[in-house]
This record gives sequence, structure tokens and C-alpha cells, in this order.
Amino acid sequence: MLRVEHIGIAVNSLSVSVPLFEKLLNTPCYKQEEVSSEQVQTAFFQQGETKIELLEATGPDSAIAKFLDKKGEGMHHIAFEVTDIYAEMKRLQEEGFVLLQETPKKGADNKLICFLHPKHSNGVLIEICQEIK
Repeated sequence: MLRVEHIGIAVNSLSVSVPLFEKLLNTPCYKQEEVSSEQVQTAFFQQGETKIELLEATGPDSAIAKFLDKKGEGMHHIAFEVTDIYAEMKRLQEEGFVLLQETPKKGADNKLICFLHPKHSNGVLIEICQEIK
């Protein structure tokens, strides 16, 4: 794993949260994107090397909607950048981690992504991601 790529935060409303984070971070949102396969609308911020991804559910069955119903707004996941997502998925499985996908899928911000089950990482949802080239 190369670095923390971003921190994902589940929010009820991007229309409320984007202005809040623009004020908090003193920087504009640089990108909003819908990932229809995940039923989520995202908004990205970057301050120095730190990226924040806000996630709003676009459907009641999305993972973000379920997270918000159960836990409310707050930190959803930490994403780590990897150079070879397939090799990293294999390594993590060999180390005993449970992956939530058998193959990586296309995520927001031009990335291939895979999540690890939080039961195997001290309750923290971990995402690994690789830039699509």
C-alpha cells in the first residue's frame, strides 16, 4: 500500500455538506460524480496531500443509505492507493482478510476499487484503489 488515498465520509446531503466542507477545509470541491452502480453521489476535496470523499446515497438500498440508517453521518472508510490491485487483493486474501468483491470494480475518481470486510480490520472499512490507466 502506497499511501492513504482518501477518507470517505457518509453524509445525508451533499447540498448541505459540500458548503460546510468548503468552509472547513478552505478549499472548493474539485469534483462531483455519481457512481450509479453503487447508488452514490460523491464530492471530492483536496487539501495538501489529503483527500476527502463525501458520499450521499442515491437509493434506499445503497450501502451508504444502510450505513446512514445504522450509524448516522460520519467516517465511512479509509482508502489506500495500491500499484497493482489484483496482486494486493491476492496478498490480502493470503493474509486472511475477507474481500467484499472477488474482482475489482470501477469506483469514483477514475479508480478500480475493492473493499475489505471490516470484521477483519478492527471494525474499519478499508478500500484499496488503483488509478485506471
